Amino acid sequence: MNAPATTRLPLNRNPRFLRLWTAETISHFGSSITGIALPFVAITLLQAGPLEVAVLNLADFLPFLLIGLLAGALVDRLPRRAVLIGGDLGRAMLILTIPLAYLAGVLTLTQLILVGFAVGVLTVFFDVAYQAYLPSLIGREDLVEGNSKLEFSRSAAGLLGPGLGGLLVDLLRAPVAMLVDAASFLASALFLASINDRAASTAAASSAPTTERDSGPPAPARGAVRREIAEGLRFVFGHPVLRTIGAATATSNLFSSIGGAAFMLFAIKELQMSPALIGLAFSLGSVGGLLASLVAGRLSRRFGVGRVIVATVALGGPFEFAVGLGSAGADALNLALIAAAGFAMGGSGTIYNINQVSLRQAITPEAMSGRMNATMRWFVWGTMPIGSIIGGIIGETLGVRAAILIGGAGASLAFIPLLFGPVWRIKEMPTTEEAPRT
Repeated sequence: MNAPATTRLPLNRNPRFLRLWTAETISHFGSSITGIALPFVAITLLQAGPLEVAVLNLADFLPFLLIGLLAGALVDRLPRRAVLIGGDLGRAMLILTIPLAYLAGVLTLTQLILVGFAVGVLTVFFDVAYQAYLPSLIGREDLVEGNSKLEFSRSAAGLLGPGLGGLLVDLLRAPVAMLVDAASFLASALFLASINDRAASTAAASSAPTTERDSGPPAPARGAVRREIAEGLRFVFGHPVLRTIGAATATSNLFSSIGGAAFMLFAIKELQMSPALIGLAFSLGSVGGLLASLVAGRLSRRFGVGRVIVATVALGGPFEFAVGLGSAGADALNLALIAAAGFAMGGSGTIYNINQVSLRQAITPEAMSGRMNATMRWFVWGTMPIGSIIGGIIGETLGVRAAILIGGAGASLAFIPLLFGPVWRIKEMPTTEEAPRT
């Protein structure tokens, strides 16, 4: 006998999703301010050079390479909401040490690097748990919409946060502006704590059976962590969709990180741009991501999920290359180049991420979701610290402009791995753990 049909609850009336969405929105706004403030702390207060800035970037992303796989196995054993709350509280405390050390007159580049690494460790667990938690709150048929709303918040924060961050850095000292980020993590933790995990999710129940990993005690250990890590690796690298998406994303992230490692030095030292102007450029560029989050679902329905993924992964590369053509004193041109690059990279990246993340979530069994997300993050984010170091070396030897040009050129080729798998033939987002329809 079939189970009785359940009424699908719209996401804008799903209280648990709304709390998750609010928490993410607040956190993104705080982090976008730190994204401006932290490089200014390193470059202007602590006189960091290209390689030192690259090491600072390395500290943020190295944890994905070192512990990403372990995090996936652990997240599949732990209550995911508790992991999210702990990640927020820990990051708030770590970020808070930077303005406190500055006010005490003891802030050093070593502290920035250590804090960045520790924050990165917590971010690994947070991101793996967050992507595994979302499918338990909403139905599979709502994943594109849910990820679109979350990306909308990320883009809105990118639109308003950098401009606000630039103003705060101009009005206050950069470390003091980071108090906003610490406060945002605390607020995010409060909203996550308010999610009622004992309540049944009507939306999730309407589409696929899920094991509510957060509605009771942690799942018992199913075997050695090493074996579970190996299962995640085999699942991702043995799946042609996940394997080729990972290769394309890793390529894009590698070369984007090469250029990204040099960008702030290039803007501050060579283009001689002020914090407010850089923040304005970032804010204008973020309009692309904001608009893209509104149309990502419609584009995939009209042109097909796979075609949209292939078409968007490399669109930002040529615009990143164009940023390297800026020159000192040409503020209007530099503003236009950076804003255009941000618009193209943010817009194409948002559409790409919404569709590829939703596709990954849709085709992965719930019990494997933590390890899948961790393995993918290890694969695709693990190239970022490598790119940062390469970018720092290029910046020290050939100049920061060369690093941006090389990064943009390489990112333009990120679509190639997707041509060697089935992704480009996928038309519709699957609603069960089945082979995607081509």
